[in-house]
Amino acid sequence: MTAVTPTRRAGNAVLQPVPPVPERTAPAPSPAGQTGPAQGHSKQTLTAETRLSVVPGPCDEAREICAITRATVQAAIEVLAGTRPIHQLARRLDQRCLTVLQHRAALTRRVAGRAPRKMGLLHRNASVRSVRACGVTPDVYEASAVVIDELRVRAVAVRLERSKNVWRVTALEIG
Repeated sequence: MTAVTPTRRAGNAVLQPVPPVPERTAPAPSPAGQTGPAQGHSKQTLTAETRLSVVPGPCDEAREICAITRATVQAAIEVLAGTRPIHQLARRLDQRCLTVLQHRAALTRRVAGRAPRKMGLLHRNASVRSVRACGVTPDVYEASAVVIDELRVRAVAVRLERSKNVWRVTALEIG
């Protein structure tokens, strides 16, 4: 059996065979007559049956964007709830988004501290229900997420931009 590798052709994946891996032989015994662990074995064969070469396609990139968006939105909601420190999002959010989220989290904590008990449940036990992503350019994606918590359902809009092969959130709007 030969391994296959997906390649891109008009947005669809086409499987093409990968050439087999050349066989490796065990090293010959040393000239001094010393015996090694490979003595008595003439060949060790490596097979290519379990090896796959994967070329990322547009579907893989969209899945990656959805996963990044889901994790980032979940973490941002937890920051607003006060259950996660803001610095854990520093690598994913740009500086402006991080500052805005930090300011909103401080306002939420202040309002929840003097409001009735029902307002204290704001952003508690939130979970991301669905995520949708759309490519704007090859290096820019926009995504939306639906988040449900104990009080209501809210929408979140995210803009991700690739910089040096790292996706960063440059806009985060939590409804």
